[in-house]
Amino acid sequence: MVLPIVDEYKPKCYVCNNAFDTIELLREHQKTKHAEFVIYHENQKREPAPGDVTVF
Repeated sequence: MVLPIVDEYKPKCYVCNNAFDTIELLREHQKTKHAEFVIYHENQKREPAPGDVTVF
């Protein structure tokens, strides 16, 4: 599959792969069409896995 270079700069929804003209339209689309997906991932607790070593 070959993607057109014309739309390469437009932001895309990572769930349905639709392209939008502005990032604001993309955010609005994700909050309305994929609300359950966005809410699930926003509420996940992010922390290092057990055994991870951090070097300062």
